[in-house]
Amino acid sequence: MSKFAIRLLTLAMLSMAVVAAPVLAYAAPDSDPPPSDSKGKKKKSSENSTRSYAAFADGYRAAYATIYDRHDYATAIEQLKALGHDDSAAVANLIGYSYRKLGDYKVSQIWYERALKADPNHVKTWQYYGLWQVEQGNRDQAQYHLSRIAALSGTASEEYKSLAAALEKPPGTGLVY
Repeated sequence: MSKFAIRLLTLAMLSMAVVAAPVLAYAAPDSDPPPSDSKGKKKKSSENSTRSYAAFADGYRAAYATIYDRHDYATAIEQLKALGHDDSAAVANLIGYSYRKLGDYKVSQIWYERALKADPNHVKTWQYYGLWQVEQGNRDQAQYHLSRIAALSGTASEEYKSLAAALEKPPGTGLVY
């Protein structure tokens, strides 16, 4: 193979990687791995698995937009539950967040704990559950959540900064995060 052909092939592969990287990163909701088949059966082909994951990612992104763009938390809960992956930390966390925004703190807590059971290192859940703790007046617990975030992602992470800022505010200010 000539040097020109090798260089051309290398350039083509690099270009494909650069083009595909943002698409793959965006398709992976909240850094969650692709959902597993809940029935434990193997997929017949990788095409079915890819299609299934694409449907999950599309549904997750739609629910995410419903929460953060439209602030329609009740609809988002329905969308997230319809995904059929309540065992995913990212899904359970957003369900918990939505219930918290609706003011249902007991149910929200159940979902946050479910998310942490699914993935004890899910930084976004530690952040949101820490904000829940601040709202409930549990500042010591929120401080614990902050220390978990620091251990998992460092003090420069957005999750750490957000919870630290909430803890800096005086207790009882009644702010909802």
